Amino acid sequence: MQKRTLGHSGLEVSALGLGCMGLSFGYGPATDTRQAVELIRAAVERGVTFFDTAEVYGPYLNEEVVGEALQPFRDRVVIATKFGFTFGDDNKQQILNSRPEHIREAVEGSLRRLKTDVIDLLYQHRVDPEVPIEDVAGTVKDLIAEGKVKHFGLSEAGVDTIRRAHAVQPVAALQSEYSMWWREPEQAILPLLEELGIGFVPFSPLGKGFLTGAIRSGTTFAADDFRSKVPRFAAEAIAANEQLVTLLTQLAADKGATPAQVALAWLLAQKPWIAPIPGTTKLHRLEENLAAADLILTDGDLQKIAAALDAVNVVGDRYPAHLQARVGR
Repeated sequence: MQKRTLGHSGLEVSALGLGCMGLSFGYGPATDTRQAVELIRAAVERGVTFFDTAEVYGPYLNEEVVGEALQPFRDRVVIATKFGFTFGDDNKQQILNSRPEHIREAVEGSLRRLKTDVIDLLYQHRVDPEVPIEDVAGTVKDLIAEGKVKHFGLSEAGVDTIRRAHAVQPVAALQSEYSMWWREPEQAILPLLEELGIGFVPFSPLGKGFLTGAIRSGTTFAADDFRSKVPRFAAEAIAANEQLVTLLTQLAADKGATPAQVALAWLLAQKPWIAPIPGTTKLHRLEENLAAADLILTDGDLQKIAAALDAVNVVGDRYPAHLQARVGR
């Protein structure tokens, strides 16, 4: 597996990481812990060194699984986790909370669940409008000085927030959604990251499964699957967006690859400091995704893809309204 460095931070990770959220959260019942541990360890064996989790995934369960899986390999891997919420009495509410005292509480919990004494990359999961980002960055700066955290990250933050945070504590990476069917970061975020020397970690690089070609007209989602609430996965949106999958399938056939591999290779080709984190619960999908790191798209391929993508009008918002209000702040 090739390695990449996230911006100017010096933080080296595998070109493709593993997003672990779906093992415990968001897409139906949690994967059996033993099977989840085996999948994560299979990724390590195949050269993945970058693993992404968060306290909110579960809550808490995902960090415990990641900690158990990676404990034997701790000196070989980079673990990223996130703070930024409290969960109410039932552990189901997600209440924004980035107060400095809560950040410290969250970090202590994450260290314990991850079975480690240091977090390699600590993200603010969502910007908290009630807490100045300078206070957030300053708290993480102190945690870095104390040896509990190595690098600071932001997730789904806007341009102004990134600049303000970076002025207090250099931001190693921004994690936000980016893929062939969500290209908004190209407008202002990617130029800013390049200017400041910040790495980019795209989540949902396969469009929450849509870009694999496995989701077609007539596909439905269980009530405990996050996609059941996402406008982009409504029946009419899926039907309208199938043209993108058709295009991707044709491109993949020309390259002797799968649609997922082309989608990931396209992301890797955008910038050398981009490290996507596709997630899966299946070993054969893990192997398929990781093979994308070896798929070379020529300048001609990329020009053809760019022209084709510009002709596609993707239908549907990527979040329901109450979650959309939390991004880009």
